Amino acid sequence: QVQLVESGGGLVQPGGSLRLSCAASGIIFSINVMGWYRQAPGKQRELVAAITSGGSTNYADSVKGRFTISRDNAKNTVYLQMNSLKPEDTAVYYCKADVRTWGTRLDYWGQGTQVTVSS
Repeated sequence: QVQLVESGGGLVQPGGSLRLSCAASGIIFSINVMGWYRQAPGKQRELVAAITSGGSTNYADSVKGRFTISRDNAKNTVYLQMNSLKPEDTAVYYCKADVRTWGTRLDYWGQGTQVTVSS
């Protein structure tokens, strides 16, 4: 059993910053891609940023230059540093991990953490 636990969400004013964390635990042989997604009310879930085990990154155009994804492979943890936040960044943020475990490789999701950008 693999679990992803997110933390770091909250309420912030426009222009502010937040740092999200997501730690994976359980029987994990390796994790390839780790990523952050978000879902705003009435909208589809969308990719925000992703990072491979080797450190290659990919960002949605809407967050380039403002968000930074990073990971600590030894801790099976991925981070999302969010700067210059805008009201349109308001959403539930989910992390996802591509995990190799006993005899299989599956995508696991966290439970989500709310980010609200408002004055």
